[in-house]
Amino acid sequence: MDASDLLPPGALDGVKVLDLSRILAGPTCTQLLGDLGATVLKIENPVTGGDDTRQWGPPYVQNPDGSDSDLSAYFMAANRNKRSVAIDISTPEGQVQIRRLAAEADIVIENFKPGGLAKYGLDHDSLRAELPGLVYCSISGFGQTGPNRDRPGYDLMAQGFGGIMSLTGDPQGAPMKVGVGIADVMCGMYACIGILAALRHRERTGEGQHVDIALVDAQIAWLINEGVNYLSTGTLPQRRGNGHPNIVPYDVYETSDGHVILAVGNDSQFRRFVDFLGLAALADDPRFASNPARLEHRVALNDILVPQLKRHTTQAIIQAMAERKVPAGPVQTLDQVFASEQVEARQMVVDMQAEPGPVRLLGNPLKLSRTPVRYAKAPPRFGADTDKVLNATDPFAPDS
Repeated sequence: MDASDLLPPGALDGVKVLDLSRILAGPTCTQLLGDLGATVLKIENPVTGGDDTRQWGPPYVQNPDGSDSDLSAYFMAANRNKRSVAIDISTPEGQVQIRRLAAEADIVIENFKPGGLAKYGLDHDSLRAELPGLVYCSISGFGQTGPNRDRPGYDLMAQGFGGIMSLTGDPQGAPMKVGVGIADVMCGMYACIGILAALRHRERTGEGQHVDIALVDAQIAWLINEGVNYLSTGTLPQRRGNGHPNIVPYDVYETSDGHVILAVGNDSQFRRFVDFLGLAALADDPRFASNPARLEHRVALNDILVPQLKRHTTQAIIQAMAERKVPAGPVQTLDQVFASEQVEARQMVVDMQAEPGPVRLLGNPLKLSRTPVRYAKAPPRFGADTDKVLNATDPFAPDS
């Protein structure tokens, strides 16, 4: 009996996904689909030893003999609820195998360079003629069109080209990337949304379609207020460290024993905040009485607040703000994050049993009341399901 037999059907139960992607954006998308109940066949290159991220360690899960397995922490972050099938798509035999699997699939997802699968007859145009109902998703750095379509796409380059690095970091420092591969992750999430929309369209019409998504497009889309600030004014936004472009005070401040986050979102909160500091008069000072005024006099206000906040401990400020209903919080390290009762209550750490041994993974944030996410299969060893899938009459059949 497979672990999935003990779980309620997922929202995407019966949906079949052929995953030709690797690294992070595509695998993030297909892990989400798998968590929601879809069957995902992850195709890995036997010539290279599989997904690049299998080698992006340490750390790795240890084999029983103490050696490193091919399950790096990076790989495991985006590859649960999948079966690993080793196929060399550069060979005629491999191409036949992929076309057979695509004929059984609802979704194909790939992140080759635009046009990279055409020489194998596995691109969207090649498969569409014989599989008109197929939802085919292509992820690339710059998309299938445009002057940059042939440029390679990596998260760091997307953050640079898409502008987020110009907004991130200390005002006097260098442009700074976000601490994790957020352009990849957000691209994978947008891809998942596009795929689900295409599936809905197919339900109504029987017609598949091509979902074309680019890392850079996705990154530009989540410039959100800063992007629209620029489009509205033509004024380039400046790096503000942890400060907010439209709200003051909204920042990380030094305390007597660490740091505290303050997010004072309106004028009444500001009045209660400065009262705690013994600076009640600031709430009536024309320079600070309204948020637009505080934005204009940001530096002057912080010159007053910074030394006052350093007189208090982090916890004292958080407690006082809670009593005054002013948003405030800590800057936690990961040991504090994962030890918190909130993380436990929300099941944001998942314990699973992989082939070498137990692993701990990040939970899915979706909480669905009728079709909860499923943690049916731990991240697979390379090629673990090849023979079973390729020799099966129904390659997407549930495990028995």
